[in-house]
Amino acid sequence: MVYIIGFLVIAAIIYGPFIWARLVLSWHGTDRTDLPGTGGEFARHLLDQAGVDDVAVEISGSGDHYDPGEKSVRLESRHMDGRSISAVAVAAHEVGHALQHRDGDTALIRRQRLIEKTAKLERLGSAIIFLAPVAGLITRHPAPLFTIAAIGVGVMAIRVIVNLVTLPVELDASFNRALPALTAGKYLEGPDLEAARRVLGACALTYVAGSLASLLNFYRWIRFFR
Repeated sequence: MVYIIGFLVIAAIIYGPFIWARLVLSWHGTDRTDLPGTGGEFARHLLDQAGVDDVAVEISGSGDHYDPGEKSVRLESRHMDGRSISAVAVAAHEVGHALQHRDGDTALIRRQRLIEKTAKLERLGSAIIFLAPVAGLITRHPAPLFTIAAIGVGVMAIRVIVNLVTLPVELDASFNRALPALTAGKYLEGPDLEAARRVLGACALTYVAGSLASLLNFYRWIRFFR
């Protein structure tokens, strides 16, 4: 029973933030006819207002994000075409990343460089981990297995580092960029602004969940070698 309770507590800590973020986005994802525009239109408006006319706003097939390489704010169709609090808040959050890029934000640049340099290494690490048992079977000796797996675990640690670097970037985009823009322009007020604040918190919370999951996976492999 103690192990079951411990497992449930750990699962709640790790997956709770992700589930909560999804619920918040869903709760405030209902279209509102009283909102003046869609998330995509709002993103374009904020970019133009900030004088960032070289950044495109496009539909994304891989989640809401800002692509600094292509200079593009990419929104899921529900946020691009939706007229909801979630659509407006998510659009403002991703525009926040575009403004970070414009201002040469060091945290954003550091994260992007880290992602670019480690993407191939991360794929290599995953392949190494899958191939390690095969090497052990071929050589019939534990040394290749542990050596190759250790290399793979080291590469997996990169994801933990990326997530840790990402957290302050996401918090800044939500609360130092997007929320002031919503407040100053009086795009949302009263309960709607508070709802948007929760959505912006959820945007950052998804990366908290990612960090916790990465740390758990890393810890599992460290225990494997102990």
